[in-house]
Amino acid sequence: MWIYDHLGDKARFSLGWLPPESPRPFVCFGINPSTATPEKLDPTVASVARYSEEHGYRGWLMFNVYPQRATNPNRMHRRMVKELHRQNIHHIQKLLELYSELQPLDVWCAWGTLIEKRNYLWNCLVEIEASLSNAQLNFVTRGARSKIGHPHHPLYLKKTAPLENFDLKEYLRTTPL
Repeated sequence: MWIYDHLGDKARFSLGWLPPESPRPFVCFGINPSTATPEKLDPTVASVARYSEEHGYRGWLMFNVYPQRATNPNRMHRRMVKELHRQNIHHIQKLLELYSELQPLDVWCAWGTLIEKRNYLWNCLVEIEASLSNAQLNFVTRGARSKIGHPHHPLYLKKTAPLENFDLKEYLRTTPL
């Protein structure tokens, strides 16, 4: 079954595919969505779906730190739209609490250095992390981190890059932004 919570071409809160029985999705967090839909995945979402399938997960979910659709991150809102952010947290929290109820979920942190693109993105991530205290989540990354510790973006990885544990709380506490 497809998961697709969106506001037309304005915002996307979630995108994913889950089998009808016993879903155990691989979860990915990017920075902002582009135009991917269930009918047409973009390269980033397609790489998440492919990784999920190749590594034995039962489904996948894609979320973003900020839900505004923008194929070019330079076109993201100059200021955060609080209502979009609030809705984003609602959808993320609802799905992650639901699907992590029986077992912890692997959550691939994959926003790259784009987290520095807008001043509000860091605060969005902090608020998302704080909202997930009731979910059982295992944060991971793939590939080398940036000089100051940002997790790698999915598009620029070797296919063989393994999952590595990622201490999201420590990252949020110590990364100099």
